[in-house]
Amino acid sequence: MNNKRLLPLLFWILFLHLGCLQLKAQQPSSPLHVWEMKELTFKAANRYKNHYEEVSCWVELTGPQFGKRIYAFWDGGDTFKVRLVATKPGRWTWSSGSNHRDDKGLNNQTGEFTAIAWTDKEKLENPNRRGFVHATPNGHALQYADGSPYFMVGDTWLAGSTWRLPFRNATTSAGYVPGPGIGFEDAVQYRKNQGFNSVSMISSFPNWEADLNPSTYPDENGIFLRNAWEKFGYDVSKGQGTDASGGLSYWGSFTAKNMRDESGNLPFALSEKRKGLSDFDRINPAYFRSLDKKMEYMSAQGFVPLLETVRRDAGPSWNAYFKFNESFARYVQYIISRYGAQNFVFSGIHLDWIPKEFSLTAKQFNDALTYHLKTYGPPPFGQMHTSLIDHSTYITFGHGEAVPWLNMHSVGNKPRDNGFYGPMDSLFNLKPAYPAINFEPYYTGWNHEINKPGGETPPANSDRDNYFARAQMYGSVLSGGLSGHVHGTAAYDITSTGEPAGARPHIWDALRYKSGAQMQHLKAFVLSEGARYQNLQPYHQHLLPQKAENSSVRGLDGWSLMMCTPERDFALIYFENKAVLPEISGFKPNSTYSFKWYDPRTGQWLQTTTTRADGKGTFKTPQFPDGKNPAATDWAAKILELR
Repeated sequence: MNNKRLLPLLFWILFLHLGCLQLKAQQPSSPLHVWEMKELTFKAANRYKNHYEEVSCWVELTGPQFGKRIYAFWDGGDTFKVRLVATKPGRWTWSSGSNHRDDKGLNNQTGEFTAIAWTDKEKLENPNRRGFVHATPNGHALQYADGSPYFMVGDTWLAGSTWRLPFRNATTSAGYVPGPGIGFEDAVQYRKNQGFNSVSMISSFPNWEADLNPSTYPDENGIFLRNAWEKFGYDVSKGQGTDASGGLSYWGSFTAKNMRDESGNLPFALSEKRKGLSDFDRINPAYFRSLDKKMEYMSAQGFVPLLETVRRDAGPSWNAYFKFNESFARYVQYIISRYGAQNFVFSGIHLDWIPKEFSLTAKQFNDALTYHLKTYGPPPFGQMHTSLIDHSTYITFGHGEAVPWLNMHSVGNKPRDNGFYGPMDSLFNLKPAYPAINFEPYYTGWNHEINKPGGETPPANSDRDNYFARAQMYGSVLSGGLSGHVHGTAAYDITSTGEPAGARPHIWDALRYKSGAQMQHLKAFVLSEGARYQNLQPYHQHLLPQKAENSSVRGLDGWSLMMCTPERDFALIYFENKAVLPEISGFKPNSTYSFKWYDPRTGQWLQTTTTRADGKGTFKTPQFPDGKNPAATDWAAKILELR
């Protein structure tokens, strides 16, 4: 064929081919369900020395009643990823941008997709399909995006993000009982069968390693690198663990627990200048790919985890050797970007204690988290932002404008006794109202000085031990913590297979303690009238007396706690062990009520008594089910107006 005749034909074929490619590229992708994660991948075209530190990229996401910037996270090499969800059915579009406008791989990319709703049947299969958890309209409790109540039933696996509870990508056997060799999926399924819907984890533990240094030690400049949980049985006091002066270690004789992932990855590169220090400006995406699997698995199982950035002991070295506000804010945003398209509650810092040597101050963390908020904004899909705290977030940080990043309060850590209930009541009465919860109550099976109500250390998993945990469950909720409750599992450090347990139990032993199985009864009790619990208010001043004579704020005996609706037609009460029968006031005069007892050990509703309030709205409490006064154990009860 003549070349002059062939050339136009080739151009025509090429034109048709390019047109087909363009049509194919413009075809909308297959529909995505609302609240279902969609991942976009971008390849940087330019070369960078440190992608994590130098590059900030994003997509502008637009959809029905939505228009926000969603930041990407660096996933190694030249790869950046954006994870997003559609919050409502309909057409969604996105366009990309970055702080490097000349990078053709990161800028001016566009796309669209269609989102469809889940069916009611599909929502029953996984409650996370109801949308991400946020505050109820009155600010006191939590609900899914569709308005369904979410009551957190959580457990404490702070080191669950690491190899200590390995993700096996394996099915858990029916009737599984925790034991050596336990995997992450095993633990989730075991707790799910007991009614749990959340676990608390710290995303990473920088500077923690099982090395020749003690669990808590300073560097040559006197800057503490860690205040870690001990790896019991591995004594480093014989010359290896030294402080800045060359003497014995400042803290303890055991080295720290190793907190790598299942493949041995650390969350950050190691500093080239200082031994034992993480380079907080060089993140290791491989570590977080391991955490991805766990977060995605929990999402598929209907869990809403509490995910925290780091424990406060990373603060001193981070602040001493890096631009703290900027560097810490970058890490906070990395966690939000990587996991913000999943249903979770976010904790900006695990501030369980504020010691001078191995923590920054509350103000320093507040300043850094406020800097993050001003730089990046809040989690774009509306997840709650809180902090695990020592005592009370309000006492430690403040409220409202003083702590603009925080929209969910907590109490925790100290004191693990009746002293929690006053601060919880204070949180309930703040304006504007925020949801509140006890993230660190009594820990079943842990012999520690801060875990001894009234100075007691009962045997692990004894009736008294499980009672202390149960008293904190009901007491924390019925003093205002309507968000739910997090169970204190003494193996929060997750001592695993092949390690001596030391002062804390192995994870498989802790999971079998009875108090964990009794958490489901708390939820059944609180939600026994559906979402009506969300309108309850502290009402303990109408219990006369509220406390038995000589009952101590430092113990967990003898107190009674009550919440009631403003309409005075529904109330819940919890009576601690040794509580006395009170007269109950503040109800509708000359109205009839049912008084129904509940056993918090078994979850069984017991006898119902009909009672009538007198002309002042007062009536006497029916006899405790055990027939004793004071009570020989703890009891709960529900009061309903009869019409």
